[in-house]
Amino acid sequence: MQDSAVESQYKGRLVLIVGPSGSGKGTVISILKKRHPDWIYPISYTTRKRRPTEVDGEVYHFLSREDFEKGIEDGDFLEYAIVHSNNYYGTSKKDILNALEQGKIVVREIDIQGFESIKEVVPAENLTSIFLMVDSLDDLIGRILKRGKLPEEEIKRRMQSAQNEIAKKDKCDFVVPSVTGQVEQCADQVEKLILERA
Repeated sequence: MQDSAVESQYKGRLVLIVGPSGSGKGTVISILKKRHPDWIYPISYTTRKRRPTEVDGEVYHFLSREDFEKGIEDGDFLEYAIVHSNNYYGTSKKDILNALEQGKIVVREIDIQGFESIKEVVPAENLTSIFLMVDSLDDLIGRILKRGKLPEEEIKRRMQSAQNEIAKKDKCDFVVPSVTGQVEQCADQVEKLILERA
């Protein structure tokens, strides 16, 4: 059970947009950013190599493995995981908890593993979780392949991961359909849920 003193210190709300790779989390968040630039959209930290077109601090903060592991030791991350070729990805504790203390709405894209970790730290009264549910796994594969060709092994791994995430969808507060070609409607529903609970 959460300590009541801890619960009372947060005035804001953390909204977690949950779902497998390809479910539309990033696209929905990009729509929300245009509609609500005053909301907070924390940036992930990662140890993966920066691509030539990427700017540090736009989509990711890039850290060395050594610095990331020091951050883990120091308790700097609200959640972290090793994904995609042994790279670390994580969410800064300070970025989110400071914004919640200030009464802000914070919107974060996350996988189910990250959601389960964050649920242990952020009080339930300050947390809303929304799972984006695709029509089918075939639909999901189609979306992922539109981003570029992937090895068969990687597709299998992502499908297994997607099945695991979908099996846990009911742990989230809400499940919103993410239908191909209807991203605006999906964003509308997500926005409505956030505003109702803000």
